[in-house]
Amino acid sequence: MTATLSIFDARKLVLLSQWLPWVKPAGRAAEATLAAVRHLGYVQIDTISVIERAHHHTLWNRNRRYQPAHLEQLLRRKTIFEYWSHAAAYLPMEDYRFCLPRMRAIAGGERHWYAPDRAMMKKVLERIAAEGPLRAQDFQSAPRAKSAKAVKAAMWDSRPAKRALEQLFMEGKLMIPRRQGFNKLYDLTERVLPSAIDTKTPTQTEYARFLITRFLRANGLGRPAEIAYLRTGVKAIVERCAVQMAKRGELVPLQVKDRLYYALPTTLALLDRLLSRKRLKILSPFDNLLIQRERMRHLFDFDYQIECYLPANKRKHGYFCLPLLWDGKLVAKMDCKADRQTQTLIIRNLITEPPLTKPSHQTSAAEALTQELNHFATFNRCEKIKVGTLSDKGMQGLLKEVFG
Repeated sequence: MTATLSIFDARKLVLLSQWLPWVKPAGRAAEATLAAVRHLGYVQIDTISVIERAHHHTLWNRNRRYQPAHLEQLLRRKTIFEYWSHAAAYLPMEDYRFCLPRMRAIAGGERHWYAPDRAMMKKVLERIAAEGPLRAQDFQSAPRAKSAKAVKAAMWDSRPAKRALEQLFMEGKLMIPRRQGFNKLYDLTERVLPSAIDTKTPTQTEYARFLITRFLRANGLGRPAEIAYLRTGVKAIVERCAVQMAKRGELVPLQVKDRLYYALPTTLALLDRLLSRKRLKILSPFDNLLIQRERMRHLFDFDYQIECYLPANKRKHGYFCLPLLWDGKLVAKMDCKADRQTQTLIIRNLITEPPLTKPSHQTSAAEALTQELNHFATFNRCEKIKVGTLSDKGMQGLLKEVFG
């Protein structure tokens, strides 16, 4: 039997399942970071550094004791690893075997980015086997002359090796034991993967059950299309498996507005918990909560598209807008930049959504945003906050009263 869930309660389940606002796990700070990765199932890695990178930002929002060094510590301890979820991500090491279907498919001919160069892949493997972990830059030829043309040619020489490294990584023959700065070091999988890790490829049903339970545990409720998001060839088996699990009582069907969702039975107990609505959270565009645009439109009435990949003349709101979560709703987008030279967090734009149309709501939200901005500036290693010319003049005035 399908139960009806109000949009108010649906949002509550999603946010509490996402650990938003943040929870306070016991133990050391690095263990709390590991707990967050395990709970979320993955944390997307991104290179954009206009503010602190997305993987750090996402984890900081779940663990206020988070430090960027935690990820390197966890990689060295082999409790997390890098691979591909819907994008490049950190994943819990115990989930390694559930990456094997993708690895096997790519090794069997499924194309990821480009056609594999098997001869180059063989050379790369041989060199790493002999020399140990290497970066893509370590395969770059030294220029024979000092001319700009020679240097450029040497840089282009690294491309086949870099592609080979990425292909071997996607096939599971190489892993990334650590990074130097933001540069990946690649090593043979057998030298990185802990010996106790299960490496048996899951059956289709095992894989589908894993995807369903992982997604629902971290996201509260979901649809098969969301669970299979950006995964090739799994939507049909996920749909069949979800129906079977619901018949056995392992999933609860829920009607939210005009759509059918599923949830784990244990998740419904979250409805008895309080959701803190006074705190405001500044989210990364790549936060696990936000990554599926259609899901956010249906559940939160929030239409968001990141604009950093668009030409400047086509951006409506800003280069890197950060969604703001307050009162259980997504209420605004804020374009920020951390100026490291002046240690200033610059608010370049702020665009509010309908929940903030009332002046009284703006005053309360501005107070919550002011408090969170102080924490966010510290996280970004900034000592000052500067408010620019914002789209919402009411919020601009309220913030300038505090920050000038």
